[in-house]
Amino acid sequence: MRKGVTLKSLPPSERPRERLLAQGPRALTDAELLAVLLDSGRPGVTAVEVAQELLLLGEGGGHPLDYLAEAPAEELRRVAGLGPAKIARLKAAVELGTRLWRARAARPSVRTAAEVAALLMEEMRRLDREEFRVVLLDVRGRVLGVETVSVGSLSTSVVHPREVFKGPIRRSAHSVILVHNHPSGDPTPSPEDREVTRRLAEVGRIMGIEVLDHIVIGDRQFVSLRERYGPGVLL
Repeated sequence: MRKGVTLKSLPPSERPRERLLAQGPRALTDAELLAVLLDSGRPGVTAVEVAQELLLLGEGGGHPLDYLAEAPAEELRRVAGLGPAKIARLKAAVELGTRLWRARAARPSVRTAAEVAALLMEEMRRLDREEFRVVLLDVRGRVLGVETVSVGSLSTSVVHPREVFKGPIRRSAHSVILVHNHPSGDPTPSPEDREVTRRLAEVGRIMGIEVLDHIVIGDRQFVSLRERYGPGVLL
């Protein structure tokens, strides 16, 4: 980018913010991502150029972004055009990234039906109505999240595949485990439970999201449909 050229004078396809929205953040360089946060530069210098100056401060001491995370605000103000508001945005973005990394690193992994049941038992065994939930897993079996699909009686009309797979699609889940409770405390699967399992597993195969199991939670006990009836219950 030539000196003196403003971001607003560039075609939209070349502006960092517009490129981020159109192509995603991975399409941008470190300097361009920082420029999105800075929003503006200083007279005669674009936000991208200010970001490049900022990254230069961190050269020679590891990755420049490590410097950005650790440098005190007073030191960052050595870059002309960086005031308290911009420095605060940069520090906030770095901290959010750090917290996201920690959250992902802390995701529990589940390998057995007992581990899934333990994850939800204390909460779901006390419910006075049936709730149908979906445990979302990544390719390594780590829990991406647990989403409640329906509250009420379990039936094919209440548990609609569209609602079951909405979250897994949105969060790019590799596979799912179905879970619901029996308020009676008896986790014995009903014929309806088996039918819902078969139907959702079929939809999952079509969508490329494997249904690994369906677990019914009772009072301090559970039943895995896969363990009780074999893999055929998912076919």
